[in-house]
Amino acid sequence: MMLVLMHKGKGGGLSDMFGGGMQSSVGGSSVAERNLDRITVVVGLLWFACIVVLGVLMKLD
Repeated sequence: MMLVLMHKGKGGGLSDMFGGGMQSSVGGSSVAERNLDRITVVVGLLWFACIVVLGVLMKLD
């Protein structure tokens, strides 16, 4: 959950309500943001895989 909260708002939605819409004029993503995106995707996929494996193991018992 902390990985998702660390992301910068992309504009639109609820992030604009709390000041997330104020972005700098520099376009593009920084290296840190891209790495955070990658880490978040990997952690999410691992989480999903663990849930599926645990579900299969519980069904086999």
